[in-house]
Amino acid sequence: MTQPREPRLEIEYCTQCRWLMRAAWTAQELLTTFATELGEVALVPGVGGVFEVRLGSETLWSRKGEGGFPELPHLKRLVRDRIAPERSLGHSEGHKAE
Repeated sequence: MTQPREPRLEIEYCTQCRWLMRAAWTAQELLTTFATELGEVALVPGVGGVFEVRLGSETLWSRKGEGGFPELPHLKRLVRDRIAPERSLGHSEGHKAE
């Protein structure tokens, strides 16, 4: 078995809610933005309305905790701040929530 590549990002999604496409789209966007910084993105099937984004052992976003789904520019900033803090995200930078 191959060891996970680091950093490893997980997106756990609810199979009952049919959120695979949302999880896959989120993964695609993050892999496109962080093509050289992310080692791996895993889609993890779950149940009970779960939609969580984790980087290593840290939960970056929890649908239950945050009350909804992440806005992609915000999620990209959360990931960037941990794996490539010096990197600019271009147009996403201008939409920071205060």
